[in-house]
Amino acid sequence: MKIATVVALLAIAAAGTATADPVGDAMKGEKVFQRCKACHSAEKDGADKLGPNLWGVVGRKSATKEGFNYSPAMKAAGKTWDAATLDVYLTNPKALVPGNRMAFPGIPAAQDRADVIAYLSSLK
Repeated sequence: MKIATVVALLAIAAAGTATADPVGDAMKGEKVFQRCKACHSAEKDGADKLGPNLWGVVGRKSATKEGFNYSPAMKAAGKTWDAATLDVYLTNPKALVPGNRMAFPGIPAAQDRADVIAYLSSLK
């Protein structure tokens, strides 16, 4: 069998075993969000803390929450906080936006991230 054929067969096999991204549960996400509350509030018109209030963050451009003093790195990031970007950011905040001030190391579990994103998406 030619190498190209083997590679193609392996690609087909791998595609057949790929799993979809987890679906988030906002109620579970609210519980996971407890880890974030030391630095972020999430109530409508809630106060900023060490980090900005996250009400309405999904769909918002990075570093645009009025009244919060963002790091130069976050101001220059040019991100939109959609589900895909939040997933990458919450996995490892320093990797997506190097030099940002968030000391949080990230949420390693994909399901926990999906749940937090579902929760944040509900805040509008």
